[in-house]
Parts: sequence; structure tokens; C-alpha cells
Amino acid sequence: MIRALYIAKTGMDSSQFKLDVVSNNLANVNTKGFKRSNAVFEDLYYQTLRQPGAQLSNGNVLPTGLHVGTGAAPVATARVHTQGDMIRTEQTLDMAIAGDGFFRIQQTDGTIAYTRNGEFKRNNNGLVVNADGLALDPAITIPATATKITVSPQGLLEYYESGSGVAAGSFQINTSTFINPQGLESIGGNLYLATGASGDPVDGVPGSDGRGLVSQGFLEGSNVNVTEELINMIQAQRAYEINSRAIKTADEMLQKLTQL
Repeated sequence: MIRALYIAKTGMDSSQFKLDVVSNNLANVNTKGFKRSNAVFEDLYYQTLRQPGAQLSNGNVLPTGLHVGTGAAPVATARVHTQGDMIRTEQTLDMAIAGDGFFRIQQTDGTIAYTRNGEFKRNNNGLVVNADGLALDPAITIPATATKITVSPQGLLEYYESGSGVAAGSFQINTSTFINPQGLESIGGNLYLATGASGDPVDGVPGSDGRGLVSQGFLEGSNVNVTEELINMIQAQRAYEINSRAIKTADEMLQKLTQL
């Protein structure tokens, strides 16, 4: 009965962790380029009371063993990198990747981060930056005299000046892919960092080597499915209640034992 108390406790902790993950998904349902996460669990160490295949005193071999589990624990949060809905904005510097790939963002310390959120603006110097003022990499500067900006599906950005039908400047926007995007480290601000688990980034032109194409005037919405998350929330709540009931039952049994 004492064992049951601790086993049920791990179940309650696991249910709470799943609820935390679900809550974060729901909180980011309107975050552009957000990718939902799944909580991953594993069973804990088993206490072996009888080993499978052990020989009894009468010479027979046990066909099964006797194991008692010690509960469950969360081991990972797996990002689901499915495509989010395309939202039309008609803003010239809004870009969405239809398919695989990440935009490159240069952080203030010079390191490169990666994002699916293509909501970009020009700062006071004409530099193309994200909502936090971090520059797209490689840097793109569009002068104030530019009257028209186009971005091709292959990421070629061109700007035009008044009265000219020829592009006054052009830049190539490259995207990065990873062999294991689930291994990227989330750091907030819609940004990821490459890790040993994700592998090194492979940079290239959108549309090449399986990379997704760039859609100008669109943003990628969150891939959170509210209905699915509500179901996961109910499952976590019911699992928590069941485990708390197990603790209550074990407590009642201990109470009966102390009354003998």
C-alpha cells in the first residue's frame, strides 16, 4: 500500500506535466509559426520479485516473472513540425514557408537562430528585422526610396524605386533545414537554436533539395488544434483524478490496518 502511494504520486506528476504542455500549446494558438508539443512519458524502474525463466524447486521453469512497477515520468517534449495554416496579410515583408525550412535570424551576440515566423519589418535604418528587432540573415537593407518590394518563391527579394521598371537592388533569402528538427532548442521569441540532436543546419535556396517555397504576403499560423488540445486536457485531468483516487484508496486501506 505504501508502494501504491508513491506510484500514484508519479502518475499525478506526469498528468500535471502533460497539462503544462497542453496549456502552453493553447496559450500559443495565435502565435505565428508556433509548433505544438507532445509530452512523452516512460515507465520507471521495475522491482523484480521473480525472474522470468527461473527454475522452481520442483524443476519447472517459470513462464512469466513477477515485476512491480514504480510509476511513470516525463522524458521529453516532442515538437510537431507540421504545416500551419497560411494566413493572407498582403504585407510586402510578410513571408511564409510552404514546406520544410526555417528563416535565419542573427541574434545580438552574433549567433544564428531559426524561426518559422516570417513577420518582418524595416527598422529606421531600412534593415529587415523581426518583431524583436533582430535582423534577417544575411542582412537585407532596403532604402527609404524603395516604392515596391517583391519576393519570389525561391526567396529572391528585389526592390524598385519610383519611375523605374528595373530592380534597384536584390538579395537572396536562404532557408535552413535540419535532419532532426525535433532536436532544436526552443528559446522563446519564436526562435530555435541548433543542437547536437538537431544536426547542423543545411542552408540553401527555397525550393531546392526539398526545401519549401516562400510565399510573400502570407504568414504561417500556429499548428495547434484546439479541439485536440481540449481532449488532451480532459485526458490529463481524468488521469490526475484516477491517480488521486488511488492515493485515497491506499490511505483508506492503511487506516483500516491501523484500526486492527
